[in-house]
Amino acid sequence: MIQKTIKQIKEMIKVENDLSNFENIEINGVAIDSRKIKIGNLFIPFKGENTDGHRFVEDAIKKGAAAALWQKDVPNPPLDLPVLIVEDTLRALQELARSYRNELNIKIVGITGSNGKTTTKDMTANLLSIKYKVQKTEGNFNNHIGLPLTVLSLKPDTEMAVLEMGMSGRGEIEFLTKLARPNAVIITNIGESHLLDLGSREAIADAKLEIIKGLEDGGLIVYHGDEPLLKERLENFDGNAVLKTFGRSERNNLYPIEIQQSDKGNEFKINASPEVFSLPVLGTHNVLNALAAMLAAEYFGIPFEKMNEGFSNLKLTNMRMEIVEGKNGEKIINDAYNASPTSMNAAVELVSNLSGYKNKILVLGDMLELGPQEEQFHYNVGANLDPEKVDFVFTYGKLGSHIAEGAKTVLPEKRVFAFFDKNSLINELTKHTNNETLILVKASRGMKLEDVVLALQKKEQ
Repeated sequence: MIQKTIKQIKEMIKVENDLSNFENIEINGVAIDSRKIKIGNLFIPFKGENTDGHRFVEDAIKKGAAAALWQKDVPNPPLDLPVLIVEDTLRALQELARSYRNELNIKIVGITGSNGKTTTKDMTANLLSIKYKVQKTEGNFNNHIGLPLTVLSLKPDTEMAVLEMGMSGRGEIEFLTKLARPNAVIITNIGESHLLDLGSREAIADAKLEIIKGLEDGGLIVYHGDEPLLKERLENFDGNAVLKTFGRSERNNLYPIEIQQSDKGNEFKINASPEVFSLPVLGTHNVLNALAAMLAAEYFGIPFEKMNEGFSNLKLTNMRMEIVEGKNGEKIINDAYNASPTSMNAAVELVSNLSGYKNKILVLGDMLELGPQEEQFHYNVGANLDPEKVDFVFTYGKLGSHIAEGAKTVLPEKRVFAFFDKNSLINELTKHTNNETLILVKASRGMKLEDVVLALQKKEQ
């Protein structure tokens, strides 16, 4: 993590007050939440619409913060404390991260895409760890605040960092990639997330491709070669970069030639190696994420023959195709972190094709930020179900009810339940579970469907 004196910090960002009495104080890391202060942190308060972090500056220093930033339009800074007055605390955080990144002797892999960013990040970091000391984005710290915080957490001896880059609109990924200056970038796919903000998949593709704008000269671009929106934009790329594609089709640089899936994960073979790879992650769609990670790892000197070492101890960020057991012995696939039509259809396909279960149940909630066609997207998920491979469908939420409407066109109505109350859903769901049941739980983050998973796991008192 960043370790600097206040005097050194002043050389990295513009500070507007005299700190000569404090300039030898050393900063160790940064924090934006006064409740999570660690000894020596630089506390960075933000001024928001509903709350103002400046109210907690003195408390943060009492708890052990070495110093704090202070936005100059906020009155009454405590000048008897080591407070650095800046024009804007958010911009100061970002500039501090930019300056720190420029000091580091490190290689960076930047990852974006509509689906699979976090999973691909975890896989890439594990593969690179075979050879390098690696850090990665923790949780979903992938935006204009999270990425600078991640950069500032990098240790001076870290050799490689894998940074996830998210967005809600145009220009955000360009900002992040120019701050991080990656040596390689991965674009996992183009889906339907952010249609509400950007209006079309074409616009989403353009926004994701902003990640190239920060790529170091001669770096690597890995992208989903079966996606026409990426292929048509990159096939005539005239920049100084190495381009590699992954996908299911044989026209890609890397593609699977055999996949065998189970409820333990996938075993697969690729065109570029005789190895059989064991991926302890559910869903054949995650084999494609693995291929993207493998191309990046190979570029940095990890041979395919060693990559099973990286896959063997892979653990994904929580609530991403995570399989757990319920109190009645049922198996639950907890994929409640996020959802789009692409990822939901992939998860449903997984459940449909897994063998060894007599009873398969889908618990599906709203997919958010899909724009004007959101109801149709939800309806299509239900209408495309295979009635021979799904026994019951439970939906939650206003948009989720359209999944139920679609499901009723292919399943008997008695096998489809639509709920607007989570407790009612849980009560009905528990009537249909036993130790031969497989349940998929999936929705957008805002629906908090992990509550259903926790309820299924909770033992009776």
